[in-house]
Amino acid sequence: MATMHVDIVSAEGEIFSGEAAMVFAPAKMGDVGIAPRHAPLLTNLRPGDLRVETPEGEEKFFYVTGGVLEVQPHMVTVLADSAMHGDQLDEEAARVAHEAAEAALAGADKKGLEHARLQLVEAAARYRAVQKLKGKKG
Repeated sequence: MATMHVDIVSAEGEIFSGEAAMVFAPAKMGDVGIAPRHAPLLTNLRPGDLRVETPEGEEKFFYVTGGVLEVQPHMVTVLADSAMHGDQLDEEAARVAHEAAEAALAGADKKGLEHARLQLVEAAARYRAVQKLKGKKG
């Protein structure tokens, strides 16, 4: 089975480094699936879940708040603004952040509207990621 090397890093440090059979990432213009020998690609990431399938069939789940994805035929690099392992996501905290972002958006003036909208996008993505992971565990 063909594999590729995957590195996921953020300002906090290295999140994951290892071999993968497939990578699924939340690209800015839509989700992408990357297999070994994929054509070179450089794209921005939006907040969302990132999955790495190992050659053994294990699925590793991560959450990124954005960043850059670089694909080379035998290597994938994710430079995340912020990233965490899926099991570090807290459902209650994600729900509270989502509700707070919705409230901030509702009360935002013209100057704060874009910032509030970005907060809501990130909070909604985090909550969806928690829900998706919860569905996989159950």
